[in-house]
Amino acid sequence: MIDTLPDIPAHRQEMVSCSLGAALAYDIPANLLLAIAEKESGKPGQWVRNENGTFDVGSLQFNTAYLRELNRFGITPEDVAVPGCYPFMLAAWRIRGHLRNDHGDIWTRASNYHSRTPRYNTRYRADLIRRATRWTTWLDSHFPTHDVVVDVTPYGPR
Repeated sequence: MIDTLPDIPAHRQEMVSCSLGAALAYDIPANLLLAIAEKESGKPGQWVRNENGTFDVGSLQFNTAYLRELNRFGITPEDVAVPGCYPFMLAAWRIRGHLRNDHGDIWTRASNYHSRTPRYNTRYRADLIRRATRWTTWLDSHFPTHDVVVDVTPYGPR
């Protein structure tokens, strides 16, 4: 976990550091997970009741309908309600599944984290793109990367 991120408010430090670690662990774009975490903007211990009787739980507002499938692995709603990075890891795992298995462009697939219903997905998608673009700018300013040029000229006598 990253110790401090000076330009990130204290109440967002865990979101950013846990999102970065989870994105790396599950090989998903960090800007995407940061955008979803920011958009969901839940809090540890939070339970939000949905109209369909399910709940959105914790920092990533993980829906209890998805947790039913994970019960066989011993994962409970209480596990995703806790503070710390575990809920971010679980969300990254689920997002990776959407990115690998669902149809549509990357934004539509990532927005399936929220809903597969087209009208909800479309709204979520538009906001997700805006947020991910902003996070890309932030990441580029804090974690510069460099293009590596590889010389593929064979070595040895010609």
